[in-house]
Amino acid sequence: MKLATPLPITAALAVVALGLTGCTTNTPEAAGDGTIQVTSTAEACTLSTTNAPGGTVKFSVKNDGSQVTEFYLLASDGLRIIGEVENIGPGLSRDLVVVAPEGNYITACKPGMAGEGIRGDLALGAAPAGQHVSTDRAEKQKQAVTLYAAYVKDQTEQLLAGTKDFAEAFAAGDTAAAKELYPAVRMHWERIEPVAESFGDLDPILDAREADLEKGQKWTGWHRAEKDLWPPTTGYKAMDDAGRETLAKKMVADTEELFSRTLELTFTPDKLANGAKELLDEVATGKVTGEEEIWSHTDLWDFQANVDGARIAYEDLKPLLADTDQELDATLQANFEALQKLLDQYKMGEGFMFYDELDTAQVQELGAAVDALAEPLSKLTAAVVK
Repeated sequence: MKLATPLPITAALAVVALGLTGCTTNTPEAAGDGTIQVTSTAEACTLSTTNAPGGTVKFSVKNDGSQVTEFYLLASDGLRIIGEVENIGPGLSRDLVVVAPEGNYITACKPGMAGEGIRGDLALGAAPAGQHVSTDRAEKQKQAVTLYAAYVKDQTEQLLAGTKDFAEAFAAGDTAAAKELYPAVRMHWERIEPVAESFGDLDPILDAREADLEKGQKWTGWHRAEKDLWPPTTGYKAMDDAGRETLAKKMVADTEELFSRTLELTFTPDKLANGAKELLDEVATGKVTGEEEIWSHTDLWDFQANVDGARIAYEDLKPLLADTDQELDATLQANFEALQKLLDQYKMGEGFMFYDELDTAQVQELGAAVDALAEPLSKLTAAVVK
């Protein structure tokens, strides 16, 4: 399983609104060597250069494959979206223009517009002298919600692709593969949990825990599969082949419905800020206590994903804080970094230690760091809607 390592982003990143929608006309040429040519095929995502000046950067993305594709520029954590252009049909080209400061980035082509994509590295240097970008507050708000919408779309795409892989292994009785996929795929759900929870009918059938079931409610979704993969030592009857197949098919169908619905959502700055706070609340009420993954003890994967999602929302809103509350911005940055430093102590390869391996002092330390971040994060909404 692959786990992206979250890294703090200290520079404010803005996207030219026209470039974010994909098609561009009369757009400025990128500085230095000019437009970065991107060729997308079924097997490769090839850039004409992997080193270029920062500032205003233009990509020309050509689809030489047989499937519709899309192209992403991601921050160095592989999660935060700087810009994206989608629905590039075979044989067609589309442009993306972004404003990105000096630093390291990740590029991704997604043939078939599914999964994590074919990724590569891009290093941007200093912007040419004299280049300046100025946007008003309304434009910064627009950029923040546009970027976050792209992030939600990316995470639900990866959730759907991962759920299909998990369902195939689970239905086939490949317990080892299903156990490996379970925490990694669920991270995509946990990163956008407030969005998923906004659909009151889908959340309980995909993510209900056994303890939360109402009388007469049929138990389906991730935690039903979790208990079958990590069963109690006594008093549990394993699902038969037909039961596993039925559950697997339903998980895929419900996730497809989730993906379809998220494409219709409209975001606002207050929704981003409130969602970030909700994600920290999820950590405090379910992950720190160990109640979320009671059978698998993979709570730290969920913990990390909730923190990822909160951080992405904050960083998309970060340019707005520069105008209203720089002190809050500095506090949030420091507290996110402190919490991430604690989480990094429990990494094991591409995953984490199981939560029942932590002692009481370690759990309390994590809880205190969550509380320290949650308090200033609760002030984010008021700061960004001014």
